[in-house]
Amino acid sequence: MANLKDKTLRWLKSLGPGMITAALVFGPSKLTITSKLGAVYGYSLLWVVIVAILFMAVFTGMSTRIGVATHQSLLASVRQKWGKPASVLMGIGVFLVTTSFQAGNSIGVGIAVGELYHTSPVPWILFFNAFGISLLFFRSFYSVLERTMILLIFVKLFSFVTTFFWAEPDAGKIVSGFTTPTIPEGSQGLIIAFIASCFSIVGALYQSYLIQERIRINPALREAKNDSTTGIILLGGMCSIVIICAAAILNPKGIAVNSATDMAKALEPIFGNNASTLFLVGLFGAAFSSLIGNASVGGTLLGDALGLGSNFSSRSVRYLVALVMIIGASIAIRFGKLPLELIVFAQSVTIFIVPFIGTALYMVGNDREIMGDKVNSPLVKVVAGLGLLVIFSLAIINCKELFLNNP
Repeated sequence: MANLKDKTLRWLKSLGPGMITAALVFGPSKLTITSKLGAVYGYSLLWVVIVAILFMAVFTGMSTRIGVATHQSLLASVRQKWGKPASVLMGIGVFLVTTSFQAGNSIGVGIAVGELYHTSPVPWILFFNAFGISLLFFRSFYSVLERTMILLIFVKLFSFVTTFFWAEPDAGKIVSGFTTPTIPEGSQGLIIAFIASCFSIVGALYQSYLIQERIRINPALREAKNDSTTGIILLGGMCSIVIICAAAILNPKGIAVNSATDMAKALEPIFGNNASTLFLVGLFGAAFSSLIGNASVGGTLLGDALGLGSNFSSRSVRYLVALVMIIGASIAIRFGKLPLELIVFAQSVTIFIVPFIGTALYMVGNDREIMGDKVNSPLVKVVAGLGLLVIFSLAIINCKELFLNNP
C-alpha cells in the first residue's frame, strides 16, 4: 500500500509541466471556438478533438524528452544545429505572437469578472495583470506558476463538468461524434481554427523549458518520470466538454456564439443565474491561466534568444514576462478588444514561425547526438511527420486566406 501511495505521489508531482501547457493553451479564444463548434454543428465535430490532441500529445512528449535529454535549452540546440540567426528568429517570433495575442487574455479576464459583478472590465484587467506580475517576484516563480495553473485547471474542470451535467447531453450522439468523422457544410473554417489553436506548437515547444526549470530546481527529477500526456488529455477533455455542452444547450435553440461570454449569457435564461455564473468562473480560469502562461512563454523565449538566460530565476526573463503582460493590458484598456491590425500581424508572424518551430522540434528530436537514448522512435517519427504535414497545410491555407483572399 505504501509503495502504491509513493508511486501515486510521484506521478502527481510529474504532472506539473504538462498541466501548465494545457492551462495556457486553453484560453478564451479556445473557449469561444469550442462553444461555436457545438452551438453550430452539434456533436458532429467531436472527432476533431481526438485528431488535434493526438498530434499535440506527440509533439509535447517530444519536447519533454528534449528537455530531459539535454542540459541546454531548445533554442541553444537550434543555435547548435542551424546557427544563431535561427534561434534569434524563433525567440523574437514567439515573443511577437504571444504579445499580440496577450490583449485577448486580458480582455477575457476583465469581461469574465466584470460580467460576474456587473462592472466595467477595466479595473479587473488592471488588477489581475498587476497580480500576475506580482507572482514573478516570488523566489521560485516556477513553483508558484505550477500550483496556480493546476488550481486553474481544476477550476475550469469543475465549472465545465458541472455545466455538462446541467446540460444532460445525448450519450448516443456523443459516441457518434467521436467515432464517425463528418465535415458538415461550411464547417471547414472552424475545424482549421480549432486544430490550429489546440495543436499548439508554441505550447509544445515551451514544455522543454518547463521540464528543464523543474529539473534545475530538483536535479534528481531528470531520472524521474515526466508525464506530459495527462495534461494534454485534460486539455482534450475540457474541449470536448465545452463542445458537448454547447451542442446540448445552444444547438437545439439555434443560439449563435461569437464570444465565450455569449455562452454564459445563453445559459442564464435556460438554467438560471447559477449556471451563467459557473460558466463565467470557467471563463475566468481560462483567461487568467492563459494570461500568465502566454506571457511566460513570450518572455522566456525572447530572453533565451537574446542570451539573457532561459530560466525563471533570471531577473531579465521575469522583466520580459512582465513586459508581455503590460503591453497586453495596455492594448486591452486602450481598444477594449484585440485590434484587427494586431490580429492580422499576429497571424502573419504565426504563419511563418510555427512551421519553422515544428520542423526544429522534429529535427532536434530525431538527432541521436543531442537526444541519446531519448531520440524519437520510428512510430513517433511517422506520427510527428504527419503532424508536420498538418502544420504546413494549415500555414498554406492561412496564408491563402490572409494574403490572397483579402485584397
